[in-house]
Amino acid sequence: MLIKKEICNKLSDKEIIEKSLEDINYFACLYERYEQKLLRYIRKISLADQGEASDILQNAFIKIWKNLNSYDNSLKLSTWLYRIVHNETISFCRKKRSFGKNNELDVNDIRYMNIADEQDSEINSEERFFLTHKVLDQLALKYREVLILKFMEKMSYEEISDVLKIPEGTVAIRINRAKKMFITIADKENISFIG
Repeated sequence: MLIKKEICNKLSDKEIIEKSLEDINYFACLYERYEQKLLRYIRKISLADQGEASDILQNAFIKIWKNLNSYDNSLKLSTWLYRIVHNETISFCRKKRSFGKNNELDVNDIRYMNIADEQDSEINSEERFFLTHKVLDQLALKYREVLILKFMEKMSYEEISDVLKIPEGTVAIRINRAKKMFITIADKENISFIG
């Protein structure tokens, strides 16, 4: 028996965790609530296709279920979930790279990322999609992931710190460096995101 969406929507994250520990059917509420956000995050940091992203998410949710009893409710649930998904995604990337399948970036695999929220009439969304990823793909993972978490997933420094398991000061430094690198790379590539 699956729990109706109306019931899930009325429950807080903490209530869903508590109920899931008593009745596994409530775990579907957690999956439903976070599935799209986590899939989007996976695809942004890994450039995984939809099938690969779904597999990563499935494996992550198995780990989430197995570790549900050890969840520390002093942490924000979304941060804990992102941490597990992050680790699973990094493992996927390492495995893929170790098999030599990730040596080249296929333009068709690039996923849309819009770091700048303002609309630019001279750059359409398809161009922004390509250009943003062209720059982001040149950043080391540790810089790419902080930009994605901060500007796309709209996380606070504290949340990013919890997801990446690094101090908040390191988060701030990485974001600052990543923004500078992003601008430098964009300038070097003669890419402008403003009209």
